[in-house]
Amino acid sequence: MATKKQRRRQLKERRHEYEYVYVDDEGQEVEVEEPEPSASPAKAKDARGRGRPGREPKPPSWERQFKRAPFFGVLLFLVTSFGHHPALGTRIEFAVLYTALFIPLMYLFERSLYRTFLRRTGKLPPPGSRRS
Repeated sequence: MATKKQRRRQLKERRHEYEYVYVDDEGQEVEVEEPEPSASPAKAKDARGRGRPGREPKPPSWERQFKRAPFFGVLLFLVTSFGHHPALGTRIEFAVLYTALFIPLMYLFERSLYRTFLRRTGKLPPPGSRRS
């Protein structure tokens, strides 16, 4: 969505009809033929350029979540070790519990991110993936 300043500029451009003319060799004003606007707003959006294109997200995978889980578990254990220093068993229980919750939540997050990407680009899901 355009910012307030951009919307004001756009409205101003619509209010004021600018007329571009050329002066030919004989000194007469000749109107300029304006090119027709592009038919597709998506192409116009791409033409503006948004810097580098974003990365295409990978399809969600349980295997990838199980590979990430040990790193998250160790990080949680280290974080719970700082502060008031609870007992070692308590720190391990927190790390295991939150890591177990981390796996399905990150899978759901990755799945929603991937589905949003597919909707925006209009691509179809890869063959063999089931619809749930």
